[in-house]
Amino acid sequence: MRRVALPLLALALAGCQSAMQQGSEEPVRATAQLKPTQGNKTVGEATFEDMGEGRTRLVVIVHRLKPNSEHGFHIHEAGDCSAPDATSAKGHFNPSGKPHGNRMAGDHHAGDLPALKTDAKGVAKLETVLAGLSVSGIVGRGLIVHADPDDYRTQPTGNSGARVACGVIQLG
Repeated sequence: MRRVALPLLALALAGCQSAMQQGSEEPVRATAQLKPTQGNKTVGEATFEDMGEGRTRLVVIVHRLKPNSEHGFHIHEAGDCSAPDATSAKGHFNPSGKPHGNRMAGDHHAGDLPALKTDAKGVAKLETVLAGLSVSGIVGRGLIVHADPDDYRTQPTGNSGARVACGVIQLG
C-alpha cells in the first residue's frame, strides 16, 4: 500500500506545483505617464491591469487639477501627444462605432472612462474595473484628462473641454 501512496502523493504535488506556476504568471499591464499640455500643469499616472474575461483594472492618480472639481477622462485613438494641445491624440477610441456615453450606464465608446473627481488639493484618484476592455486593445492609444466634466450626452466628445494632460498607454 505504501508503494502506491508515494507515487500518488508525488503526482498530486506535481499538479499543485504546476497550478501554482500558472497562477503566478504576471497579468498583462500597461501604464501611461500623463504630462501637461501647453499652458497646463496637470500630471499623473495610470496603470491598466488585465483581469481576464474582458475586464481591466484601472488605477489612476492625477495632480494639479482644479480643486473639488470633475474632469472628463478618455482613451483616445492615437498614442500621440506631440501637439501642444494634444489634438494629435485624435478622437475617443471607438472601434465599435458606439455613441459617446457613460461607461457605468448604457452605450458608450470603448474609450469612455469614469470621471476624475478631485479633492481639496486638486488630486484625483480613481480605481475601477472596466468591463469589455482589454489591455492589449488599448496599448499604443492616448490617454487624456480634460479641463471640464463630461456631460455624457454631447456627441462625440461629451463636451469636456480642453485637453489638460496627455499620455501614451504602453506595456510595462
